[in-house]
Amino acid sequence: MSTVIRFDSVSKHYPRYHHLSGGIKNFLFNLPKSIRGLREDRFKALEEISFSINSGESVAFVGRNGAGKSTTLGLIAQVLKPTTGQVTVSRRVSPLLELGGGFHPDLSGIENIQLNGVLMGLSRKQVKSRMEAIIDFAELGEFIDQPIRTYSSGMLSRLGFSVIANLDPEILLIDEVLAVGDASFQEKCLKKISEFKKSGVTIVLVSHSENDILRVCDRAIWIENHRLRMDGPAGDVMTGYRDSVSHP
Repeated sequence: MSTVIRFDSVSKHYPRYHHLSGGIKNFLFNLPKSIRGLREDRFKALEEISFSINSGESVAFVGRNGAGKSTTLGLIAQVLKPTTGQVTVSRRVSPLLELGGGFHPDLSGIENIQLNGVLMGLSRKQVKSRMEAIIDFAELGEFIDQPIRTYSSGMLSRLGFSVIANLDPEILLIDEVLAVGDASFQEKCLKKISEFKKSGVTIVLVSHSENDILRVCDRAIWIENHRLRMDGPAGDVMTGYRDSVSHP
């Protein structure tokens, strides 16, 4: 199988901005020292991470809050750039990172489907051919014609998942978004993801639900203290991670 995602010694650092706590005037009067401080005092979200994911694999990233899992997904989605190292992604990415995050509040559900489909690289004709399937999957009824500023957060999540799920993803990124809607809709989402898995879509999942991870993923990568601690079969990694959380 071909490699579609590769991290080579990737680190991601963010500057800490507490240097500005003394005020902009103090910052400017001590400009050389302030700039040096911004460069040197940085939060290290990821440190020297290396792994590869092949086409058709389903991989979960696990770890405590703040370990660097979502940063990893942001790098794969290429909305973030690494501080050092190289990230290579060779297929089209469909991110389920923040459902409805790219929707326009004053447009209707249907108009937002059209907008997001085009932004994801599909033609208007292709989006139109999938419109009925997206609307049916979302189960929003007459609200599909209303501005989405009138939607609840659950309705927004349903529409966001439905758009991604019906636009033929090649690499599907999922970040803690499986708990959308009621139990029956969550099951519907998991079944759709299982269909993607069977059809050869590459799936990358971040979740705190061990059941979801073991159901969707064959492999897991454990990130601890911003470094890769374990990479292997999902069951083995989850056992190690569970023991670590229970006996820190």
